[in-house]
Amino acid sequence: MVEPVGIADLAGALGLGHHEHVALVGGGGKTTALFALGGQLDGSVVLTTTTKMGKDRTGGHPVLFSPTEPELAHTLDRDRVALVWGADGGHKAVGVSPRVCDGWFTVVDHVVVEADGSRRRPFKAPRSFEPVVPATATMVVACVGADALGRVIADQCHRPMRVAAIAGCSPYVRLTPARLAAVLHSRRGSRKGCPAGARFAVMVNKVTEREAAFVEELTAILGADVPVVAVAPFDPTESPEIAGVAR
Repeated sequence: MVEPVGIADLAGALGLGHHEHVALVGGGGKTTALFALGGQLDGSVVLTTTTKMGKDRTGGHPVLFSPTEPELAHTLDRDRVALVWGADGGHKAVGVSPRVCDGWFTVVDHVVVEADGSRRRPFKAPRSFEPVVPATATMVVACVGADALGRVIADQCHRPMRVAAIAGCSPYVRLTPARLAAVLHSRRGSRKGCPAGARFAVMVNKVTEREAAFVEELTAILGADVPVVAVAPFDPTESPEIAGVAR
């Protein structure tokens, strides 16, 4: 039976090394994973997005908008982790280009980028312009919220018609392990934009005993080449920095 790990153990569960460029795609849990990894990876870490992020979630990290290389270096020397955005877009922060992320990866230990949007839905399939994955990403992590598992696709998924088309079913049926695996495996689905040579993993967020059998079946279908990390629910009031909320 699947044993979910705590979000505080995510970097180890994903097998991340000393120099990683992680792109988070898909549905639920991307921002939570972003801040969790920022606290777990050793050395200097840039947290960012190539899409948009809510400005209310910073995890207490210093925030920089389009910094110069000396400005970024100074902040990382002082704080080790920096949250970097391209511009202030009002209630949302505008992200940076993938090439900017690639450039940072040559001078810092780690870059973690939220490379997709899902309108707070637990699962999705991308449109033609999504996701926005940097070319030097070493790992792409497809995020799935457990509240999509076994539920009706049209009710729980962002872009449900695309999810259903890739899975070969109606959007008004349930998201079974086989249907989810079809989207996760597909180059039109969760693997879209994954650079050649980058590792691919799946993170299923907020897994309880109810979803454990589903995740176990999903893991068997995906096979040994695709690590599946089940993450247990956590209390954001106990770990506000992981939730992205400043203490």
